[in-house]
Amino acid sequence: MQPRDARASAASGMMVASPNPECARMQDLPKEALEQVASYFQVLSDPTRLSLLNLLREGEHNVGDLAQLAGTTSANVSRHLAQLMRHGLVAREGRGTSVYYRIADASVYRLCDLVCGSLARRLDQAADARALFAAAPGAAEPAGRRRAARAPRRG
Repeated sequence: MQPRDARASAASGMMVASPNPECARMQDLPKEALEQVASYFQVLSDPTRLSLLNLLREGEHNVGDLAQLAGTTSANVSRHLAQLMRHGLVAREGRGTSVYYRIADASVYRLCDLVCGSLARRLDQAADARALFAAAPGAAEPAGRRRAARAPRRG
């Protein structure tokens, strides 16, 4: 028989990760450790850094390539890569006069995919809820149609 939490998560459609003995559970972490977790999430909170991670998913690149692909400057890419390196998400390797970056921790993709899936489910649920109201008898017409149906003003 499944534990209660597993049954509840299966019924709700949510995924619950099983405890990993190598990793402390967030609920048991001291404040200093939670600050490190928050810092990790903060580095993932920038759209440019997420774009760079997506580009590196395809394989290693140098700064110039990443800047061109991301549509930004090399200086901006270098700044973002430095932050990603500080958190262990990317690694760099010098080859002659070029430096190439690659993903150092591919688990970041599982985390990002989990978040994207959660957001997609929330958007789907919101669309389904709106559709229920739009399909209801006597539902209000969209604002643009109401204006068009008004009689012209007499002047």
